[in-house]
Amino acid sequence: MRQTILVLCCFLSLSNILQAQTSGTVKGYAIDTINNSPLSKASVSLLRAQDSILIKFTRAKENGYFELNNIKTGKFILLVSYPKYADFVDQFSTDSTKLIKDYGKINLTDKGRLLSEIIIKGNRAAMKIKGDTLEFDPKAFKIEPNAKVEDLIKQFPGIQIDKDGKITAQGETVTKVLVDGEEFFGDDPTLVTKNLRADMVDKVQLYDKKSDQAAFTGIDDGQKTKTLNVKLKEDKKNGHFGKVELGGGTDNFYKGQAMFNKFWDKKKLAAYGILGNTGQVGLGWGDKDKYGQSSYQVTDDGGIYFSNNGNDEFDSWDGQFNGEGIPVTQTGGIHFDNKWNKDKESINVNYKIGDIKLSGNRNDINQQNLSSSSIYNTSDKSFEKNMTKNKLDLAYEIKIDTTLTLKLNVDGLFKNSNSSEAEMRKGTDEQGNQLNNLKQTTTNDVDDKIFNINTLLTKRLKKTGRTLSLNLSQSSSDSKSDGYLNSRAEFFTPSVISPDSTKVVDQNKVNNIRNTAFKSNLIYTEPLSKSFTVILNYGFNISNGKADRKSFNQSPNGDYNVLDSIFSNNYELDQTINQLGAIFNYKKNKTIFSFGSKFSGVNFKQYDFYRDSSFNRKFINYMPQINYQYNFKQRESLRLSYNGNSEQPTLEQIQPIPNNQNQLNTILGNPNLDPSFKNSFRGSYYSYKVLSNQYFSVNGSYNFTLNPIISNVVTNDRGQSISQFVNLKNKATTNYYLNSNFGRTIKAIDMNAGIGLSANKNVNYNYINTKLNQTKNSTYSFNLNLSKYKEKKYNFNTSFGPTYNVAEASINENSDSNGWGVNGNFWGSIQLPFKLEISTDGNYQYNGKTQVIQESFERFIWNASVTKKFLKSDNLRVSITGRDLLNQNVGFNRSAFNGNINQSTYTTIQRYFMFSVSWDFSKMGGGEIKQN
Repeated sequence: MRQTILVLCCFLSLSNILQAQTSGTVKGYAIDTINNSPLSKASVSLLRAQDSILIKFTRAKENGYFELNNIKTGKFILLVSYPKYADFVDQFSTDSTKLIKDYGKINLTDKGRLLSEIIIKGNRAAMKIKGDTLEFDPKAFKIEPNAKVEDLIKQFPGIQIDKDGKITAQGETVTKVLVDGEEFFGDDPTLVTKNLRADMVDKVQLYDKKSDQAAFTGIDDGQKTKTLNVKLKEDKKNGHFGKVELGGGTDNFYKGQAMFNKFWDKKKLAAYGILGNTGQVGLGWGDKDKYGQSSYQVTDDGGIYFSNNGNDEFDSWDGQFNGEGIPVTQTGGIHFDNKWNKDKESINVNYKIGDIKLSGNRNDINQQNLSSSSIYNTSDKSFEKNMTKNKLDLAYEIKIDTTLTLKLNVDGLFKNSNSSEAEMRKGTDEQGNQLNNLKQTTTNDVDDKIFNINTLLTKRLKKTGRTLSLNLSQSSSDSKSDGYLNSRAEFFTPSVISPDSTKVVDQNKVNNIRNTAFKSNLIYTEPLSKSFTVILNYGFNISNGKADRKSFNQSPNGDYNVLDSIFSNNYELDQTINQLGAIFNYKKNKTIFSFGSKFSGVNFKQYDFYRDSSFNRKFINYMPQINYQYNFKQRESLRLSYNGNSEQPTLEQIQPIPNNQNQLNTILGNPNLDPSFKNSFRGSYYSYKVLSNQYFSVNGSYNFTLNPIISNVVTNDRGQSISQFVNLKNKATTNYYLNSNFGRTIKAIDMNAGIGLSANKNVNYNYINTKLNQTKNSTYSFNLNLSKYKEKKYNFNTSFGPTYNVAEASINENSDSNGWGVNGNFWGSIQLPFKLEISTDGNYQYNGKTQVIQESFERFIWNASVTKKFLKSDNLRVSITGRDLLNQNVGFNRSAFNGNINQSTYTTIQRYFMFSVSWDFSKMGGGEIKQN
């Protein structure tokens, strides 16, 4: 027994000796540099150098001493931090010969006393996660003097901005940019990103903006908008700043821009004016998602949508410039917001007025696939479009007491547009024999009036977590149009030169379309425990839509006063919805989980005034939802969600009237349509590591729609089609997208590098001559991003990579159109002596040949400018700019849908040279613009 105990003691002693030899210690003192005083409770972290994973953690003692024991051999990073002091970061290694790392005194410097000649080793956290929000710290990025918010955002991981200022974050378009959480001119993000100065920004937040009621209750209602919120520094909220720019160029190109901002106390006043024909001025009036002209849809969760797929046969233009044609624009606006009465009341007002004229030409090549053959169509169009808008919106909020808040939103839009278009179209069979010929001219004049009012009343009750909120909204739109259609269609027998039949349409189209919708939603939240809450809601919604469409033929005396009953109809669609729902929400520590469903009883009434017939339906819909979020830590988060909801047919889809805008493709509504049901799955994962500036994100969604509404197309041997909307039974349309980004700083070359992968796929159906056709459209892309900034020397950013497009239709094995492509973008600048700066940017696009389209497309759009800076603060600039130096900016678009392959080329802005002068002025926080 004694021998056994002796052996065991020897073994334990040997084990302790070996452990002592293979583990080490890190120690030192955290000391204030200036006062030489200990920093008690300083945070001391030991991280693994390979991946920045936390190994050990402690806090300094009263005398500043810290010690970390049992450190294995390897490479490590020591991070010592203290509030309001610059971090200390150092990388070291231990091995069998060096088991103790004694730092002695580690001097931390107060950030307020940090001198420019003192160099602190360390990184600043560029990004962190706060609940549903990604927050970017501008101090972690390089900001040049007079740089705009756009220049700052370009550097954020996972965010891209194209040459027109369109922002894409995690694969989704950012449609709203706020300033301090408030609307700033409403719906044009570029008015913020291209005009506010980057050095005024304290932080930038990225999140899915919910409705006001959802934000109050914490429960998702499906209404989300990808949003950037620019938070300003406190010392930048007093003073004024602005910008004036004028330029003139070759081929009569010109631009002018002025913006003035005055911030004082809690008030903001801003005004701007823009004019030009370069296509680079702010035209982003994002009204098309918020304001439609005709088609409305009330979903069973109470959401009201006005779609913009044409308020009549001729007008489908929303007033935005998307690169097609040559624009001439004049826009302006004024913004004011204020808080008073101890921040209990606030107001936000925006008014915008604008006029845009657009003219151009377009050529389309189309392959229309049938079950055993294809029809090839070519068309040439010329168009003139004009639009004038006046838009006003107002938001007022009052905190009646500490528990009761009232918020009122009012907005209105007045719009007049007129357009004219001339088109020549030709259809041939696979042997080149002519099947049809179309010559058509259209003119149209439209007046739109839209008004929305929304009221939200929220009440916090005595028990913590118990709330009551009531949301009331009223929407209305009124669209009146008057247009003329003159069309001549000729149809041929193969191998015969002369047409054997001709159809002529000469009509005056007069449309009067009105929509109103009322929505109410009452929500009560009751905490069942500290971490578990139930949310109950009741909603009552009513909507009414009337579409009076008249077509008049010409009488013998030349007047258009003979009503054509075939192409005329007066139709009304009414919906009444009663909704009940219960959602359960669990929130504890790092986990947020909610689940439940809403149920709605729908009364659906249609009335045809011309036929004096009505059609009534009643049904019950349900809208299940599940949301899960887990925050691993401050910079790592996982989110998963599922939503299901019914989608009602629109007024245009059910109104039984043929649309003869295009004689070769007549569209007919179907009053017997049933609603479809959409299932949506979404997921995302974010991770960011401070020391290596490494980020990783994955975002994806998968949607499938049951009983979808599709088109039923019947095409004869002359290429003339009639299509009608129908429900597809026992099949589901599906789509998914996946977007992933990874990047980090490569210290060896002092460069930021990243890769992006994205994939999306759509599976749709339509009937072609009674045969069901399945169409698959997919896009797969890879891109590599590289960027580097050297203060006062140079700055560049580039992104490039291949894409592969898939377009397949089951109707015809010869209809596949799969092909490779390449896309690339770059921008950069070089600082030269005498305050000269050379900047350049470019875009490369290549679309390869496919089985259907036997010609590839390639263009490289290269822009460059030389700028001379003046004044001490460099805020006066004189520039010479060349746009599209290689003269390759040919408008181009290739698409595939429902078995048809389409390729378009159109006129757009090409090469020009411009001389411009710009002046940025500012007096914020008591000082002028200063060099960083």
